[in-house]
Amino acid sequence: MIITSIKACNNSLLEIELESGKKGYFDLTPYISSEIFSPLKETTELEKFHNGGYFIEWECGADLSSDTIEAELKEIAA
Repeated sequence: MIITSIKACNNSLLEIELESGKKGYFDLTPYISSEIFSPLKETTELEKFHNGGYFIEWECGADLSSDTIEAELKEIAA
């Protein structure tokens, strides 16, 4: 599964599109309490990501695999 598009939104949400055409929101709220993800509370830090296709990585060192994203993605109704 490859991540084709990522958009950082307010409130620790990422709008994500997958290679399969599946689109949805990934909520980072459960992760924010951990030390590595805590800088992402700030929208400016949330926007500093790299799309590695099979993962997302932020400047602060936090990262998520595409498997985790797919498992927790809240699909947008077509």
